[in-house]
Amino acid sequence: MTSETDAAPTAPAATVTPGASEVPATSATGAPQEAAAGAVGAEADEPGAGPSSEPPTDREPAPHGTRLDAWWSRTLSTPRRRALWYWGGPVLVTLLAAVLRFWNLGHPQAIVFDETYYVKDAWTLLHHGYETSWPEGADEAFSSGDTDSFLEDPSYVVHPPLGKWMIALGMLPFGADNAFWWRASTALAGTAGVFVLMMLARRLWPSTIVAVIAGLLFAVDGNAIVMSRVALLDNWVMIFALLGVWFVLLDRSWARERLERRLDASRRAGHDPHYGPALWARPWLIAAGAAFGAASAVKWSGIWFLAAFGIYLVIVDALARRRAGVPLYATAAILKQAPVTFLLYVPVAFVVYLASWTGWLVTDGGYDRHWADDAANRATGFFAWVPTALQSLWHYHQSAYQYHVGVHSEHPWQANPLTWLVMGRPTNMYFASTEDGSGGCGTETCWSSIMGIGNPIIWWAAALACLYLVYRLARYREWQVGLILLGLGAGYLPWLMYLDRTVFQFYSIAFEPYLILALAAVVRLVLGRPDDVWWRRERGIATVAVYLVFVLLVSLFFYPLWSGIPITPDYRQLHFWLPSWG
Repeated sequence: MTSETDAAPTAPAATVTPGASEVPATSATGAPQEAAAGAVGAEADEPGAGPSSEPPTDREPAPHGTRLDAWWSRTLSTPRRRALWYWGGPVLVTLLAAVLRFWNLGHPQAIVFDETYYVKDAWTLLHHGYETSWPEGADEAFSSGDTDSFLEDPSYVVHPPLGKWMIALGMLPFGADNAFWWRASTALAGTAGVFVLMMLARRLWPSTIVAVIAGLLFAVDGNAIVMSRVALLDNWVMIFALLGVWFVLLDRSWARERLERRLDASRRAGHDPHYGPALWARPWLIAAGAAFGAASAVKWSGIWFLAAFGIYLVIVDALARRRAGVPLYATAAILKQAPVTFLLYVPVAFVVYLASWTGWLVTDGGYDRHWADDAANRATGFFAWVPTALQSLWHYHQSAYQYHVGVHSEHPWQANPLTWLVMGRPTNMYFASTEDGSGGCGTETCWSSIMGIGNPIIWWAAALACLYLVYRLARYREWQVGLILLGLGAGYLPWLMYLDRTVFQFYSIAFEPYLILALAAVVRLVLGRPDDVWWRRERGIATVAVYLVFVLLVSLFFYPLWSGIPITPDYRQLHFWLPSWG
């Protein structure tokens, strides 16, 4: 997963490169010292990406860099301008993401796809602390403003409550009469995800331009936009898991610095650090456990992120100790630091998960809440001491698991996980038509859709980028590539164990950030470095610029299908680039 060099990439001495460490240098006023040249492209840490190694000739060497690099260097020539770019670029992309997600968010004023479960469950959670049932025809009544027709009987649900509590946040102050408010918190999570992705990208590669490009791709992609505009659970898995990965990266730097400091102090005192110290003061590790616990408290698929990055933490610690000169680094990482890491990481995740069930535990009406009160169901022997409420909760989990593994019913929009990376079967979440000319599309017949089709130019390029990164990891062992592929694997690979289950393309939002990061990694290589020979640098910038223009045009073309804007049937048909999309 990691290379032997954990330090952030730096540029050659002849080039002033912005963000050449994981934390930007600051001036006396606290402004980031991000120089201009590297902000236009990537830093000089790529194997084989340095200046030309051709043998010297008698001819004058080709100039390096471009006029754009020179202009950018002049533009960011002061600390204040560098600070403005350092934060202004990500903020502008985040604002664009917010506009695309919040504009006309209340349309349609109708329950969309699986909102039938999560919106109504969220509303009853606010009233009872647990999910209750609804009468027949409740979707239409709820959309029309009759939001309090819920019943007192508990509802059997198969996902933990946290995602529904998060959906409820938008309805808590403003009610459920307007669809805008039952979708607002999910749209906010999607917008925040764009910003967090940029912060994560800048931790991977200290380049604001690469981070901004990654954020832009995520901001304008259709799958990310649609999953932010409908009140489903998966966007919450995405943001909590993404926060967890970001916290793991922050902990990586935090722990490495303190390990080296402790080892230096030990050596100065004349001690031989056979194993090195056990590090307990790791706040970012605790935060990562809480974030992954929250992802698991939305959907159980979040547990895979917790497990994958738990193993990653042990491997990173072993490599950090080896680089620091600890003789028994592997033994120390597994037997000394790993138990400490476990105690700081897993219990907090469990506590967050269990806390999400607080409403069910402290009330009496939840489904199967008193199952273990029956003496015939109550545990005996070693587990007899467990409170009956927790025994009932465990039984509920067993029942929910059996439901999940047994879902094999046919659905017209189900998608085999093997096709997710190329969007083989996007989900049509909403469709409405008008035949009387009142639709607003300029003709008699107007169709309105919400389809989870990602931007094909982004997705297909990202799928190819992932294949390339597998090769690159094997050849160069770059830790950034390893982390990206780990995030992708944690979100995607477990689904390949359930190829016969009824699952959907939109589940991919949980791992889409890592697809975007894979694409950003390749974009960074294409951009090159400011000290590359001018024609290579110029060609790289032009290639990326043309690609981004095409991405924006395709997103503009698809946006009506992502936001429910009425269009003509013929125009709608133009968006089905694969037969399986229709």
